[in-house]
Amino acid sequence: MNLAPKIAARLGLPKAKVEKTIELLAEENTIPFIARYRKEITGNLDEVQIKAIQDELNRLSSLEERRKTILETIEGQGKLTSDLRKKILKVESLSALEDLYLPYRPKRHTRAMLAREKGLEPLALMIIDQATGDVNLKHLVRPFISEKVPDQAEALSGAEDIVADMINDHAEIRGAIRQKTAEFGSISARRLPTSSDPLQQFEIYYDFHQAVKHLQPHQVLAINRGEHERILKVHIDLPERDWRSVILQYFPAKRSSVFYDSLNRAIDDCAARLLLPSIERDIRRRLTEQAEDHAIQVFATNLHALLTQPPIADHTILAIDPGFRTGSKIAVLDPTGKVLETGTIYPHPPHNQRTEAYRVVQHILQKHRVSLVVIGNGTASRETEYFISEITSQTDNIQYLITSEAGASVYSASQEARSEFPDLDVSIRGAVSIGRRVIDPLAELVKIDPKAIGVGLYQHDINQTRLSAALDQVVASVVNQVGVEVNTSSAALLTHVSGIGPKLAERIVHYREIKGMFLNRQELISVPGFGAKTFEQSAGFLRIRNGNQPLDATAIHPESYPLARKILSRLFLSPDSSPQERLEAVNQFKERIDIENFAEELQAGLPTLQDILDEIAHPGRDPREGLPKPLLRKDVLTMKDLQQGMTIMGTIRNVVDFGAFVDIGVKTDGLLHRSQIIKGAHLKVGDILPVTILDVDPERHRISLSMKESLVE
Repeated sequence: MNLAPKIAARLGLPKAKVEKTIELLAEENTIPFIARYRKEITGNLDEVQIKAIQDELNRLSSLEERRKTILETIEGQGKLTSDLRKKILKVESLSALEDLYLPYRPKRHTRAMLAREKGLEPLALMIIDQATGDVNLKHLVRPFISEKVPDQAEALSGAEDIVADMINDHAEIRGAIRQKTAEFGSISARRLPTSSDPLQQFEIYYDFHQAVKHLQPHQVLAINRGEHERILKVHIDLPERDWRSVILQYFPAKRSSVFYDSLNRAIDDCAARLLLPSIERDIRRRLTEQAEDHAIQVFATNLHALLTQPPIADHTILAIDPGFRTGSKIAVLDPTGKVLETGTIYPHPPHNQRTEAYRVVQHILQKHRVSLVVIGNGTASRETEYFISEITSQTDNIQYLITSEAGASVYSASQEARSEFPDLDVSIRGAVSIGRRVIDPLAELVKIDPKAIGVGLYQHDINQTRLSAALDQVVASVVNQVGVEVNTSSAALLTHVSGIGPKLAERIVHYREIKGMFLNRQELISVPGFGAKTFEQSAGFLRIRNGNQPLDATAIHPESYPLARKILSRLFLSPDSSPQERLEAVNQFKERIDIENFAEELQAGLPTLQDILDEIAHPGRDPREGLPKPLLRKDVLTMKDLQQGMTIMGTIRNVVDFGAFVDIGVKTDGLLHRSQIIKGAHLKVGDILPVTILDVDPERHRISLSMKESLVE
């Protein structure tokens, strides 16, 4: 089935672009490869659009598979009418499809099934028909009384069970009530009397009421967690007039009928026992899926921003993983991340060896000419900051910063860490990781499960498979955007390159260790398992600097080398021309040449031509260059130093639905509530911005910030 028109309409994209993208995906091309090297085919769609097409294709494909199964099942039962077939083929949502299938779905032994086995279905149909006129109820029911049905009351009760089942199975009723619940329903939460919530985490939900349509994603996830931990009782309510009016449209009750009361009892029973609980589960499931989609997107956005933080170059670093009882682990790293020295100091309680720790640190700083101290933000981080600031505040050439240590312990105990540092203690590996994530955040953070990096909201309440898939996509996107140096990168980094994966990444590293450095991209074909398709997908994202093919140091794909050489010739450049010569030549060329005409002359696609010119001008440029570097400090602040109205520079550590958490250099991150964010501002993790102190609450360890006042001249 051609799904391109549906996908194009849903995403608001041209059908031709969607069709071409689907073809490329079907040929097992990766999203980064399609977005970067198949722009002419897709019409310049970006990774986000291509991923949306892929997701929608998967969703619709699953829907069509389910539709096919349902049609075959009902047809196998001999119950597939032409009208039902049309309805099944017409619906566009899984819930509507399942509503149509419900009457034909194999069921457990229900009350309605037992009643049917007793022969009460004709009586149920009489209740639905609402017979009127001069009829006697006892006379109508008498034929259904038997050994299995001893009296009139049991006959009517069984028939009403059948009616309730028929109402519940009615697709139009279910669809209409589901829609009304989404539009007019309300959700409530209350604290269970027997619950225990020692930290009062769910206090705002102890007596909570909200319209379903106004419920926020973070509220959904919080309520779900409270319910899971048996602290909250949650219920969705739809006013009776809304659900009853829908049922009566299809099952009208006539006051003049002797079966009037029976039908109303069946309606009430259906609503309370079958229909409304089922609709509530559907709505809760949909709300959860939407909340998870949103939370995953927030997590992905934050992770992307974190991974694209610019490296801090040309520093010898003293990295400290702070601690109290077990001491603070230290590691000295050169500008490339090589470990020069490790150790442990005990400046804090219970050891209180502050003088000795001061002496050790001073010696290390002088011995290795350290220019930057990096402190993990975990236990004892601020105490360590006070300790280090005593040194940095007295020197001109040493600064410090505090960085997230989220995931450092996960990495320390991993197989990769054991392979990389077999002779280092687990805790020392954590200090190395903390230091290296400043030298090159991307290269270090890819070694850690993205879920352990800690830039999300309610991440443990989200479907872990979907979360992992989304975050892996982010990591792959950033890695391929930045590019990977084949001769120095770890297997963890190479794993995320388009088309490679973990096993081939290990083979590349092993081949490099045995055979030596790769001299050009073409040599990668010699790695076992590195076939033509893999080369096509990955080569453009792999860099080989100082090899025998200068173009291998750029993002120009080998398939475009002939075109690149023609362009270099027209620019009077050679592949090994200096960066300054390249930049000047490209700028002058663009000023005097019509690019579109030049593309036609070379029989090249315009997007590819422009990308090649950019790479010639800036060969192998790291897209993280030019982004603001992390804030480096010399003196420490405390909450006592903060005054209302003070403006201070801060770094965004996390962005959530209700605002952003900002590191302003004290132990507690400040909350920049969404009401205090300038309209139109798009904040992301790592942004550095001026904020104004609104309020400081030392007892509750809360700092309220605003970015409005700080930017008003």
